[in-house]
Amino acid sequence: MSKSGFSRREFLEIGAAAAGGSLAARTVLLGQETEPRSVRPAPASDTLRFGMIGVGMQGSGLLGTSIQLPGVECAGAADLYDGRHTLAREIVRPDLPVTRRYRDLLDNKNIDCIVAAVPDHWHRQVVIDAVSAGKDIYCEKPMSHTAADGVAMVDAAKKSGRIVQIGSQRVSSQVCAKAKEIIAQGMLGDLMLVEGSMGRNDPCGAWQYPPPFDLSPANLDWDTWQGDVVPKKAFNPLIFARWRCWKEYGTGVAGDLLVHLISGMMFMLGINQPARFAAAVGGIRHWKDGRNMPDVHSVVYYFGDMPVYMRLNLACEMPEIYRIQGSKGLLEVTGSTVSFTPQLGVDTYPCYYTGSFPRAMREEYEKQWHAENDAKLAKVPAQESVTYRMADFDDTRPHLANFFDAVRVRRPVVEDVVFGNNAALACHMANESYFRKNSVTWDEGTKKIVG
Repeated sequence: MSKSGFSRREFLEIGAAAAGGSLAARTVLLGQETEPRSVRPAPASDTLRFGMIGVGMQGSGLLGTSIQLPGVECAGAADLYDGRHTLAREIVRPDLPVTRRYRDLLDNKNIDCIVAAVPDHWHRQVVIDAVSAGKDIYCEKPMSHTAADGVAMVDAAKKSGRIVQIGSQRVSSQVCAKAKEIIAQGMLGDLMLVEGSMGRNDPCGAWQYPPPFDLSPANLDWDTWQGDVVPKKAFNPLIFARWRCWKEYGTGVAGDLLVHLISGMMFMLGINQPARFAAAVGGIRHWKDGRNMPDVHSVVYYFGDMPVYMRLNLACEMPEIYRIQGSKGLLEVTGSTVSFTPQLGVDTYPCYYTGSFPRAMREEYEKQWHAENDAKLAKVPAQESVTYRMADFDDTRPHLANFFDAVRVRRPVVEDVVFGNNAALACHMANESYFRKNSVTWDEGTKKIVG
């Protein structure tokens, strides 16, 4: 989407239409955004060489997308499972250097930056090690596994001065950019409430991934994978493949899905601060497979004084959608559309409360109402709802391109460590509220979630 925003004519046309008494509709196709430098041809001298840490489901996709960007090359890959060494070479080239030790990539002076897609419980260590080694890093969402991890990551990134981009791609979505413009121009009036929802209804969507057939302690460094935060467990292929199901390693539906809703909302509304309050309900309602993270999770927040309601479900398919409600209209945002429906916010007919008046009084009121309002309403043009539609757009590509371009020219990224941490904190607050069975708040002084 063009960053230039609405033309003045377009804005005035929509603003005038919003005042109308009747409602019409139109659809506008969003054009492809001019690509940043990293997705345009680059001279060989500008080639960036990155190391890939984690070549699983998300990592393999990031790897495949990154090497399609002009001027970007993969110089090596690290994963604790040897089968993913084979996968990385299938994606990049047969002689790609591979290792189980990600620090080998950090020690490699020919590697300019890192792309990391590891389980949540490894985010803190990988990011801190990378920036401490002088490497810029793109880290998958959610940024952190715990609130304390996020605080440590922010401190390390600021101290090092390295670039950190967090992988919640909604901030690079053209539809979210269009929604941000509409909100910034005041077309919704006073913002009242934000709702967001997303749902899945299949085993794969609920993380019941099939483990690799050959997985064993012989080709997986199981002890290292588990980390040092929780007690070691016996080798379990299901934990390796389905780590999102357990709070010891993942952040559940909050860290997988809610973080997208939160980061997109923050971007559209121009918010870059933690939620101050959260209260969650939910449970393991359907996927009773040994997991300890909820498969249904609903949360109400205050971001400043803005009420926000988010709901997630792993056993009922729902599209990803926001409903941003204002005094002058409703903005609905999906993965490919932005729809604005204006609302007058005034009475267009005599108030029905007068049905409680005696007849003579009611008739007198209606006569006076029509005398005061009919002429004004007759002059109001028709309202017009507008839908902006984007077809065939992948927000991962520009999000990665933004990172590589920032590394190349040393400029800020669209989702830095502070923004990423604030989005992740909302997820941690949702989980804390769920497990504590009570509301929680964020204490900025102590940098902790408190009950």
